[in-house]
Amino acid sequence: MKTKGKLLAILCSTALFAGVLSGCSGGKESGSNETKSNETTLTLLTDNEDLAMIEALKTISEEFEKKYHIKTEFETRPGGAEGDNLVKTRLATGDMTDLMVYNSGSLLQALNPEKNFVDLSNEPYIDKLEDSFKKSVTVNNKVYGVPLGSFAAGGWLYNKKVYQELGLSVPKTWAELMANCEKIKAAGKTAVIGTYRHTWTSQIVFLADFYNVLAQEPTFAEDYTANKAKIATTPAALKGFEKLEEIYKKGYMNKDFNATTYEDGLKMLAEGTGVHYPMISFALPNIEKLYPDKVNDIGFFPQPSDSPDINGITVWSPDSIYINKASEHVEEAKKWLEFFVSEEAQQIFFSKVKPYGPAAIKGIQLPDDTYTAVKDMLPYFEQGKTAPALEFLSPVKGPNLEQITVAVGSGLKSAKEGAESYDKDVEKQAKQLGLKGW
Repeated sequence: MKTKGKLLAILCSTALFAGVLSGCSGGKESGSNETKSNETTLTLLTDNEDLAMIEALKTISEEFEKKYHIKTEFETRPGGAEGDNLVKTRLATGDMTDLMVYNSGSLLQALNPEKNFVDLSNEPYIDKLEDSFKKSVTVNNKVYGVPLGSFAAGGWLYNKKVYQELGLSVPKTWAELMANCEKIKAAGKTAVIGTYRHTWTSQIVFLADFYNVLAQEPTFAEDYTANKAKIATTPAALKGFEKLEEIYKKGYMNKDFNATTYEDGLKMLAEGTGVHYPMISFALPNIEKLYPDKVNDIGFFPQPSDSPDINGITVWSPDSIYINKASEHVEEAKKWLEFFVSEEAQQIFFSKVKPYGPAAIKGIQLPDDTYTAVKDMLPYFEQGKTAPALEFLSPVKGPNLEQITVAVGSGLKSAKEGAESYDKDVEKQAKQLGLKGW
């Protein structure tokens, strides 16, 4: 799902950070007065969109150099399709850097990781990775990357002050959520914020339901990829479309939801005129930017299932850092990754890049000023009640999902019709990918 990129395009006007950043100059070997003359220099390619992330990587590389006398030079690339094509070209021509930042999940699989990246499965630090993340960088039982940043959680952001005013409790079932929405509607507020002017936001209810799908159909991702399961004929998977349909039919959204923008939605949530916003947690830094005094009034809960016994979060894995298999400095690059996942390096990272979800590395203490909504997520991670979004387990994703979810969420298609349309959309894409069984 490209929602994060669209989000950045909507809210951010970040200047491109082009060119090459060089690491610090070499130091001396510990206990020696002689400067090392043949000091290794690693190269790392990342995109140029997130300046705070680049600054964090630069600072970590400086600390790494102090310890190991290995320099790091940074190269940047554009985001989006242009950057994606550049990565594929450089891998194909043997011109890739030693280390590179790229997506996890299905986009990683498209790069043929067994051919292009170093298998990290036997590295001691791999056990430190959260299982939901590890699955997103595993291909044919081999682990290829380490996480760059925090998870994003898909579920429901809500205004805690309004919940308190109306005497509402966090719902554990879908029925309880609908009952809360009825009380909110009766109080004259918008129960569910709809921002279909930005069509990507219409997907969240469907996508965030995937934890509930896996809880009932554990092999759905594999069966779906192999064309052995369909959304329209799998009741647990169809449920996501049915929830979207129910919200519309019960009139819980703002009347102008088709004209309402993502920014409007953040305003409604922060001010409490809208109480629930189905969203991915990377929205939190934008709420803080626009409404800094209200961001900690916002809480989070997972999209509920029909059973209180099934209650967990669908998560979007962060980008990853990979080692180029053709690198001349594989051992040094492995050492770089080992340092990067250390508590020391992660504290540096999160001091510069505020997390909008829990860390993808076990045992990492998040900063004291972590968002309230992120703190709400932590118990689910601690109890292992998370699952990767479908796009991190399957390469099958139809290009027209957001148009279909708009149609279902606007009452133009039934849930069943939407699911059938999406199954057809997926079929075209799967055939283009040449997947078996299609």
